[in-house]
Amino acid sequence: MALLPSLLMALVLFSYGSGGSVACDLSLNHVLLSKENLKLLRQMSKISSSLCLEDRKDFRFPQATVYGSQVQEAQAISVLHEILQQTLKLLVTEHSAVAWNTTLLDQLCGALHRQLEALDTCLVREMGEEGSALAMQGPTLALKRYFQGIRLYLKEKKYSDCAWEVVRVEVMRALSSTRPLHERLRNKNRDMESP
Repeated sequence: MALLPSLLMALVLFSYGSGGSVACDLSLNHVLLSKENLKLLRQMSKISSSLCLEDRKDFRFPQATVYGSQVQEAQAISVLHEILQQTLKLLVTEHSAVAWNTTLLDQLCGALHRQLEALDTCLVREMGEEGSALAMQGPTLALKRYFQGIRLYLKEKKYSDCAWEVVRVEVMRALSSTRPLHERLRNKNRDMESP
């Protein structure tokens, strides 16, 4: 009979740890994929950035909006998701396949897709249906405008090799800037696990 209360307590703890927790579990694998993404982007360089100095542009990454103190914890997941989703959207065009090594491009797109799948689960858990409206505000909209500016730049430059090189460097900057979001979410997860 004493086994029944112990079993019930184990089930409660198991359900709390596996899905009942509010925190999003971004595994070490997610962080490693982020590092792999940057490595692949470095390898995708076809021409020297120094040859494209005249094509450089400040795309104005919305850093203050995205990482400011006004970004709520649940929005951090949405921001990270938006950066990855917009990056993937930028890379899965016919123009990008012409610009870069398709093997590296496929590997990068696959890694981004795996990260997005993990974040999709987190988004549903953290925000639910109500939160999706919140996610579309502020930081997420700023990111959509930022990536739209990159797409317009490519079109204006007729998808030249230099334009793609400038965009490659900018995407590396955007993906590198996700590190504080990863840390924020991982710290939140650790705080939730601490007694």
